[in-house]
Amino acid sequence: MTFLVTGGAGYIGSHVVHAFREAGLAAVVVDDLSSGHRDFVPDGVPFVDCSVLDTQVVTKALVEHDVEGVVHLAGFKYAGVSVARPFHTYEQNVQGTVSLLQAMEAAQIDKIVFSSSAAVYGTPDVDLVTEETPTHPESPYGESKLIGEWLMSDASRAMLLHHTSLRYFNVVGSAVASLYDSSPHNLFPLVIEALDDGRTPVIHGDDYATPDGTCVRDYVHVADLAAAHVVAAQKLVAGDELEKVYNLGSGDGVSVRQVMTAVAEVTGVDFEPEIGPRRPGDPARIVASGELAARDLGWTMRHSVEQMVRSAWEARPRG
Repeated sequence: MTFLVTGGAGYIGSHVVHAFREAGLAAVVVDDLSSGHRDFVPDGVPFVDCSVLDTQVVTKALVEHDVEGVVHLAGFKYAGVSVARPFHTYEQNVQGTVSLLQAMEAAQIDKIVFSSSAAVYGTPDVDLVTEETPTHPESPYGESKLIGEWLMSDASRAMLLHHTSLRYFNVVGSAVASLYDSSPHNLFPLVIEALDDGRTPVIHGDDYATPDGTCVRDYVHVADLAAAHVVAAQKLVAGDELEKVYNLGSGDGVSVRQVMTAVAEVTGVDFEPEIGPRRPGDPARIVASGELAARDLGWTMRHSVEQMVRSAWEARPRG
């Protein structure tokens, strides 16, 4: 069983590749390295340096490596930046997915696990998001992920595609010492970079309607997320019936201030975060139920917040 992992040189994608290898399964990586890192791909894993927009090259990779299915993580992942770059976002995330599906059709491959996002929900008005919560994306990024889910459904009717989409929430931590989150927009790398630079981390707003006034988010460890991809892929190959979408959430949120406290305890750096103004569009709370994924994909939260922080701190780039 060989799966092609698009975006497999990225933070989440590389963890998915490692999870496949740990399960004794083969993987092939396609990545254009626009945000990924070549050294994130393990030795011995075939690497194809191209964009998913290059249908012919992707088709060739699928055929030459006798691929049975695809995990599709490649895309432009910055929700805030997507507002200023909508055309780029749609090109990478929508046209890129169309191109990949065309390559799969040409190679006669009918199994795919799609990387979706909590951004499809926008700002939900419920305490606990489920797969039945209405989708109201508020950025081109969120819209592009919802369109990706639609494309999976449309393709399933046109080419009998077997698929499932995993909606991620806040993915953090590291399972491999050399793999880290290099996003310039995510909380964990921003806080870690600030401490390494001798700066004080900033909390954006402490007057929300939450227990400590700071935003509450659903943080999940990247290793747990990667494991769910492997199970989803295995079940698609086995012909098991899966839901079309799954939330990978904890069911229990953690506030930004709680994260800051955990960072101080884990790192031994005694700091009091600065309080800045709210950022436009930040909802007070987004927390999801992972019950469906627990039922079907073996999804569970295996790491505490402190373990998430420690693994991210120990994997951070130095120098």
